[in-house]
Amino acid sequence: MRIGVDATSWGNRRGYGRYTRALLTAVVELDRANEYTFFVDREAAEFPLPAGVEVCRISTRVATTEAAGANSHRSLSDLWAVAAAMRRAKVDLIYFPTDYTYVPLYVGVPRLVTIHDTIFAQFSNLVFPSLRSKIFYQAKIRSGIRQARLLITVSEFSRRQLVKRLRIPPSRLRVVSEAADPTFRPMQSPRGDELMRQLGVPSGARCLVYVGGFSPHKNLSMLLGVLGDLLRRDGLADVKLLLVGDYAGDSFHSCYRELAEQVQRDMLQEHVVFTGRMEDEDLVVLLNRCQALVLPSLAEGFGLPAVEAAACGRPVLATTESPLPQLLGEGMLAVDPCDRVGWSNAIERVLSDGALRRRMSRAALAAASRLSWTKSARQLLSVFDEVEPHAAAA
Repeated sequence: MRIGVDATSWGNRRGYGRYTRALLTAVVELDRANEYTFFVDREAAEFPLPAGVEVCRISTRVATTEAAGANSHRSLSDLWAVAAAMRRAKVDLIYFPTDYTYVPLYVGVPRLVTIHDTIFAQFSNLVFPSLRSKIFYQAKIRSGIRQARLLITVSEFSRRQLVKRLRIPPSRLRVVSEAADPTFRPMQSPRGDELMRQLGVPSGARCLVYVGGFSPHKNLSMLLGVLGDLLRRDGLADVKLLLVGDYAGDSFHSCYRELAEQVQRDMLQEHVVFTGRMEDEDLVVLLNRCQALVLPSLAEGFGLPAVEAAACGRPVLATTESPLPQLLGEGMLAVDPCDRVGWSNAIERVLSDGALRRRMSRAALAAASRLSWTKSARQLLSVFDEVEPHAAAA
């Protein structure tokens, strides 16, 4: 069977791109039965495509990773160019690793679509900066749900949310999980102190790390409020919060400016660092150096940064509105994203109790080791097999 893959999100630097790259690289390495055609409209040297796949390069006016952002939409001519290339390629099915880049036009073969979560439906006013962007995105999602042969999501938690909130029949949903890259592991790096100096963090300071985007639903304003509460408690004046993520060039809806203003207003400048995007080789050093990762989002379909931190042996404090309590077990403390006092108490507990951190570290490592992109690739290949008998149908 020849499988077409929408790889227009390959260069995306957020979770969508990481999922696409890690999952499809593992699939291509594992699969000896099928052939693959990757459809791309831009290529980046930092994210090379896997060897052994046919690459179909499509000319679009605006790169999909930019045009499919929160405050824009893809032109009909660009959508048509992608759909036409897929029709000409004579593949047996098309897999869209994310609804973010889905093409709601006729492609002539069965489609599989990954819908990562229901955040766009639960918190639309926090995800979309305009009514227009909301209407376009939700129309695209509805098309994907209607047109796909099967739908894929990233966790059992997300699957339940899709059934509950979008009324998708459970029989149409499959789970293909996520995992930490092998780069994320426990390590003793002499670069730790150097990296802290570069970030302006004293060598003895206790650090909390957040990794991700700056969209309003990530609940970072609440986290800054929690930090202010902690700094007024005895013995916590050295705590630093490092916010890791691209706050300047992200195509998704961002409240970075409001967060920066909050830091100034609450006089947190000495305790908050916006690091910008970090390469994995630096991020793994930072995660090994920090006391805990914090992920206070109003919702997460998976929460990959938490799993990456767990793979480094770091305790995790994360939202209850996610699959992370089930994935990480005793490697994390789960806190309601609206419970500011609960977050303050949980963070103080982890920072102050070395024995607790050690227990959480062991549990986090064990939990993260149960996940791998090879296992995820096998899950996806089983979904391909379900569609294969029907591949001749449009």
